[in-house]
This record gives sequence, structure tokens and C-alpha cells, in this order.
Amino acid sequence: MRNIDGSLEPVLSLLRGRGLLDEAREPLDRVYQAAAEIARRDGLRALLFRVRGYPWRLAANLIVSRQLLYQLLGVESDREAYTLLEQAASNPGRLERGDFNSWYTPVKGGLEVLPALRFYEDDGGLYVTSAVFIACLEDACNASIHRIMVADDASYAAVRVVPRHLYSMLQRSPEGLPVAVAIGVDPRILLAAASSPPYGFFELGLAASLLGGSLSVCETPRYRLPVPCGASMVVEAVLGPERAPEGPFTDLLQLYDERREEPVLKIDAVYVNKRREPIMHVILPGGVEHMLLMGFPREASVYNAVSRSVPRVRKVRLTPGGGMWLHAVVSIEKLHDGDGKTAGFAALAAHPSVKHVVVVDDDIDPDNPREVEWAIATRLQADRGLVVVPHARGSTLDPSAREGLTTKIIVDATAPLGERKRYRRPRIPGAGRVER
Repeated sequence: MRNIDGSLEPVLSLLRGRGLLDEAREPLDRVYQAAAEIARRDGLRALLFRVRGYPWRLAANLIVSRQLLYQLLGVESDREAYTLLEQAASNPGRLERGDFNSWYTPVKGGLEVLPALRFYEDDGGLYVTSAVFIACLEDACNASIHRIMVADDASYAAVRVVPRHLYSMLQRSPEGLPVAVAIGVDPRILLAAASSPPYGFFELGLAASLLGGSLSVCETPRYRLPVPCGASMVVEAVLGPERAPEGPFTDLLQLYDERREEPVLKIDAVYVNKRREPIMHVILPGGVEHMLLMGFPREASVYNAVSRSVPRVRKVRLTPGGGMWLHAVVSIEKLHDGDGKTAGFAALAAHPSVKHVVVVDDDIDPDNPREVEWAIATRLQADRGLVVVPHARGSTLDPSAREGLTTKIIVDATAPLGERKRYRRPRIPGAGRVER
């Protein structure tokens, strides 16, 4: 599905066409009520709604399922999706220049015009959850997703910046880093911004490839930063050097991330799209869309890494129970008895935040937790199938980690090749496989 300008229109049309888009009849309160309506539809249906006192509509749960994500990407299988991401990372699409003034009009206001909601009872403030930050220095441009916390009294906004590329650019900008913030873009742009290409590879090129080969970008008036021309809202601002409290915030694991001192966002100008209806995207923290956008690019990395390490990979899943972040299940066809451990180490290397990897045979479906548990129960002997890696770098989201270090585990729940007959799954003729 081509989308040259990167607007939300194609995904909204797709959702409407499939009968998966609800529209709220009455405006919702931005404190809890909107979040409650989004959460009721999490993983089931998208929602288009207004909030009281806010001029533009908002949309949530746009990537309602893996199947819808695949339809947006124009693929039909896991392998096609992973291959598409890998090819897009090596063959970026074209960025075509558009005229900013013909797409956008300035609006009055600052922090109060941002589409910020309070989601959970102990949140540190109101949050914008779908903001794509774009920054450029002499040697590179970068696009990445960062949450924005607006203090309850709107006295400041703080941005969570983890130690990756934007963090490095901030370190090199002692007076503050000019940024453009794009809100309300095609989710494929978010998927690209959530990926982790090497520094210097501009994620909007990857997005252009996912969108069909090209993307129109407009340079912002003040800082000359390229943004998707179809974004609903664009903010020009300076990030840092001042810092302010940010958090708590509900993360992928549906736990509260801790309160930290983070860079302050100082807004210079706000613009809304005048060619497209401005619709602001909202991502439910810890919801299905959050997990798919953040976890899917890592799942693709795990699949590609394991595929280079063992002859055949049936399926890879970063599981919902692990927030599509900490737990991986890998199904392989073994040719050697060491393949299970090889696959496990490849998965750990491909996604350093993974904490536990379960490797199963190709007759086990990683999407079926009961089958995975059955494989562990019947095929694992801990003395030969369990690998413990202590004091490894883990995820900052893991509350059990200490000073960034965690203990990782590989569970080789594959059957020994010489004894496969003992592990054969029972079948009833005409009924297919007996489900576990």
C-alpha cells in the first residue's frame, strides 16, 4: 500500500474497510476516560475520538494486530515481513522534497496543544506517546520515537531519551539540540523509527521503502529539519540542556518505569497539516500496538540472525507475556544436536534486551504457549538443555535487573535427534494433530 506523504489516511481507510474502526460519539476526558476506551479495544479494534477542549481528533489502536501490520506492509507471512525490513534497511527509498508552507499552517500555543493524555493512575503527568523526533547534525540525521511527559500544570515537558543515537546527538549539543517532532504519521514510519540501524542511516529512508519506495518530506522553517509532509502535527523545539523529572510511565512490560531527570522540550512553534485532516495518533502504553511497533523490528533481527546460524527456522516470536521484549521462542528444524543452543545464542546476540530464549522443534508453534510449555515439560533435561549466562547486559525495563545486569537463560527444549521417535506427537487420522 503506497503512501507518498506518510499521512494516517491509508491506515484509517484500511481499518474502515475491514470494519475495525470505532468512532466515539461524545468527546472523552483526556484524564483516564480516553485511555479506558482505548484499553477496552486493545488488540481488537481501532478508535477515533475527540477529547474535551481539544480541537483535533485522535486515533488509537491503529496497528490492531499482526495481521493488519502485514497487510500494511503488503506481505502474507513472517518470512516476507522480516525480509522486507532487512531489504529496506539496505535499500532505502527516496526522500522527495515538498514545500512546508504549502502543507502546514502555524497555530498558537505551546504545551497545551499537544495531544497528551493521562493513561494510568500513577503516571507522572500527561503523555504524548507517538512522537517521532527528528534531529540532524553535520554527519547524520536520526528519527526515533520518544515519549513526552507534560507536567500537570503544563509548566514543562520532559522527554525520555535512552542511550542510543538521539542521546549521543544530545551529548554533542551542550546548548541544546534543535528537533522536529512529528505526530500523527503512517505507522510504517513509526516502525522504521523504532528500528535500530547504524548511526548515520536515516530512518526516514527505511520508512520510504516500507511506504512503497518514496516519501515526501518538508523542511521545517526554523531548523530546516526534514519531516513527513503528511504528518498531522509538527513541532519545532529545542531539546535540553535543562532537565526535569519524567515519569513514572507504564512501559512495554505493563510496569511503571522509574522517575528520572530527563531533557526538557522547549517549544518554538507548532504547525498542523492543512491538506489533511489533523488526526493525532495515540499509542496505549503497554498495549498491543506499543508491543508490535517496538518489538517487531527486534523480532525480525532475531529471525535473521538465527537463520544465519541454523539451517531452517520455522518461526520466531517475541512473546506478549514478555512485552515482545524480554522473552523469545524460536522454532527450528534441527540437523545437529547442538543447533538448539546455537539458535539460542544467536537470538541473545541479535536482541540484547532478550532475557529468556526457549528453542523448540519445528512441530511446536511458538504462538501457542501451551505447546511451548508441553515441549519444555517433555523434551527438556536441565543438565543438558539449560544454559545460564550470568551478569549479562539486559534491558532497563527489567525491574529484576541490577545496575543494568541480568542473568539470561537459554532453554533448549528440542528433542535429541537420535531419539525423535520417543517424542512423536500423536495424531488421530482425519482429525489432524492433537492440540496441547
